[in-house]
Amino acid sequence: MSNDKDSDLIQAARDAAGHSYSPYSNFAVGAALRFADGSVVTGTNIENASYGLALCAETVAVSKAMADGVRGGLEAVAVTGPGSDPITPCGRCRQVLNELAQLGGTDPEILCVGPDEVKRVKLSVLLPEAFGPASLE
Repeated sequence: MSNDKDSDLIQAARDAAGHSYSPYSNFAVGAALRFADGSVVTGTNIENASYGLALCAETVAVSKAMADGVRGGLEAVAVTGPGSDPITPCGRCRQVLNELAQLGGTDPEILCVGPDEVKRVKLSVLLPEAFGPASLE
């Protein structure tokens, strides 16, 4: 069951997916990050003709947040895409999300959104024993 904050976060991710540039895969993904202060930052996937240079929605959202000076307080992430099943962040995005989360000492809940189902999982479950800033100390 989603609360209003989660419903708004999911809607923000769905809205972001509407801005996807995915002409090669036709797999539009949206992501929304919610921070402790209530702010939400969104991102969408941006493909490139050289495929390997494509950017995932979660990576775009984290980049936007970091570019605006956000370095902590990540509480929740919603990820949505096409298809009949909830989607989870790819391995690269799990690592990128982990970096931002570790900077604030959080373990955000990831809302993996499908058309009829929301699967909730902590980032630490998606990326156990993660390498992050603390690993370099």
